[in-house]
Amino acid sequence: MTYSVAVRALCEFTAKQGDLDLRFTPSPTAQEGIAGHAVVQGRRGENYRAEVALEGSWGDLHVRGRADGYDPDDNLIEEIKTYRGKFSTIPDNHRHLHWAQVRVYGHLLCRQLGLESVNLALVYYEIGSGQETVLRETQDAAALAALFVGLCERFSAWAAQEAAHRATRDGALANLRFPHAEFRPGQRQLAENIYRAATRGRCLLAQAPTGIGKTVGSLFPVLKAMPSAQLDKVFFLAAKTPGRRLALNACTSLGAGTTIPMRVLELTARDKACEHPDKACQGDACPLAKGFYDRLPAARAAAAQVALLDREALREVGLAHDVCPYYLGSEMARWADVVVGDYNYYFDGGAMLYALALANGWRASVLVDEAHNMVSRARSMYSVELDRTLLRAARAEAPEIVKKALERVGRAWTGVDKEAPAPYQVLPEVPGKLLDALQNATSTVNDFLAEFPGPLDPELQRFHFDALAFLRLAESFGEHSLCDLTRAGVRDSIISIRNVVPAPFLAPRFALARSVTLFSATLSPWHYFCDLLGMPPDTAWADVASPFSASQLEVHIAGGISTRYQHRAASLAPIADLVASQYRKRPGNYLAFFSSFDYMEQVLAQLEARHPDVPAWRQERRMSEAERNAFLDRFTPGGQGVGFAVLGGSFGEGIDLPGERLIGAFVATLGLPQVNPVNEQLRERMGAMFGAGYDYTYLYPGMQKVVQAAGRVIRTETDRGVVWLIDDRFSRPDVRALLPAWWKVDAATA
Repeated sequence: MTYSVAVRALCEFTAKQGDLDLRFTPSPTAQEGIAGHAVVQGRRGENYRAEVALEGSWGDLHVRGRADGYDPDDNLIEEIKTYRGKFSTIPDNHRHLHWAQVRVYGHLLCRQLGLESVNLALVYYEIGSGQETVLRETQDAAALAALFVGLCERFSAWAAQEAAHRATRDGALANLRFPHAEFRPGQRQLAENIYRAATRGRCLLAQAPTGIGKTVGSLFPVLKAMPSAQLDKVFFLAAKTPGRRLALNACTSLGAGTTIPMRVLELTARDKACEHPDKACQGDACPLAKGFYDRLPAARAAAAQVALLDREALREVGLAHDVCPYYLGSEMARWADVVVGDYNYYFDGGAMLYALALANGWRASVLVDEAHNMVSRARSMYSVELDRTLLRAARAEAPEIVKKALERVGRAWTGVDKEAPAPYQVLPEVPGKLLDALQNATSTVNDFLAEFPGPLDPELQRFHFDALAFLRLAESFGEHSLCDLTRAGVRDSIISIRNVVPAPFLAPRFALARSVTLFSATLSPWHYFCDLLGMPPDTAWADVASPFSASQLEVHIAGGISTRYQHRAASLAPIADLVASQYRKRPGNYLAFFSSFDYMEQVLAQLEARHPDVPAWRQERRMSEAERNAFLDRFTPGGQGVGFAVLGGSFGEGIDLPGERLIGAFVATLGLPQVNPVNEQLRERMGAMFGAGYDYTYLYPGMQKVVQAAGRVIRTETDRGVVWLIDDRFSRPDVRALLPAWWKVDAATA
């Protein structure tokens, strides 16, 4: 069975050696790297060919890639590498890897053109000066062929293992059976839609009610489709840790590691997986970084035998082989069948899974859980702010040469402040003089690091990273973003690039994947998500029928109460009385949701004063994981009381309290985002781009929170409960239209 591998992946597998070294170095950005390649290629002769596609085989191994350039007049093939700083600081092991790559390209070219020899060059291009350092050699075809065979021989055993694994995996998945006796109502409809999307290579928005088993219902069909759709990977992306855990459990129930030879990997944030948080990620500081690449082959081989590589399993394998568990996980992403992680691993600007899929040509199917979170999360991925207080702190401890560059940033910033005197003001464009000063400052810091390697002062490093992020987003600034200035006192201000429409950034991610399915209980209206996320025009839409009946859930509207900000004080006692009345009518466990901690605490104070017999507890600000668990542990079968929580917070979605653990909810707000200058600018932009400014900014995001919170009540077909929607605006037709179709709202209270 043929196994296909990219030139870079082949060389990284066989030629990397030495320490893991992730100290901050002044490396070019991706955009700078692309621009540097273009500059070098543009300097060559008219017959020069850029991005030369090459491929070849050895046994069952198929090797493919693109050489940066070939000059037929000089019979010269080039590999271009961009860097910043001193050429002498490029580590030897990096150059060893670079030579391996260009020599493989040389062999493939000799074979393709029938050459007896070829000239090879490593071209190192320094971004700041534009200077090229060229290392050249001449190799005959026989020597290059021998080197190629040597690399392939070292990789062949692994490749054969991977090819056999793939064949066995696909054979087992073709016969995969649903892990339960039967589908839940609605679950089959969801699975069928996802299967069609995966096999036909389309994107899908799937709205499916809570409690039908969406995790298993989404993983089963895409795994079933893997053989026929020739999928290499499945990426399951979740917004929060509980979602990842559900996915891992679902993979286990589907037979991963038992009836199905399938590798499942959990990706965890570095700060949670780090064994030595007090040490730098480099060989002379961390024992797990020292000799990392020398010990990686044995650790990788051991990890490949573990079916479920969750955080605990990665740690066990990593420590057994004295390698960093976090970076072992990054390596195993190349060899896993199912990767479970956060949204950012595929969708943000530096997304590892997206970069690997692009570099290796993977056919991947992406599943996005609780996808109603995607708009806000994606906006934050492509937004950045510069805080003048951080500039001042960075300048205070900076070396003299850097301090002067930061002072220039301060002068440019003062100019922006003078032109934007309002407390909040949208700027017509990203200020050019500020960008020039930031570019100069970041280059100065990079040059300083090249001259004096070592850790930066924490305040300087933080501002430096913020400035680099600001410069990167400024390159792609357009109508999808705002640049604004917010006053932060007399002396200070914050300048932001604030993304409002993530579509231009996310569209390439959707295009690269074989299929992407976004699923949630609240994905209505579908055009809101398609417009803002940049989904393809042929994206399919599925609205899965609810398995629940109106008789299971009483839905009441407390139309005599207004929760508008100006009416808050008058609403406190009526809401407290309503909660107490419902509790006495049917004692049990309830959740009460409010738009803010202040509002929640004021109603709770009224309840305690007016109805001290009603047990109540509340969500605290900045709760730890243990405190959140303790809050939920109070919802026991047969328990009684009201948990007070904030809408859109930890307890408004993603928690499962079936049966008597939760019999009702009160939602005392429409969940509308706060009216403030930023959101008003967002409303104007949404209106200009989509003709629905208020809906896109306030109504749809707010009602998604309401439906999510109310969805905590009915989790199974045997549950019974009540929901109170507290605000007269819930009676409006446009608001009622956004409530689940299976709800029957009590007209007497509307």
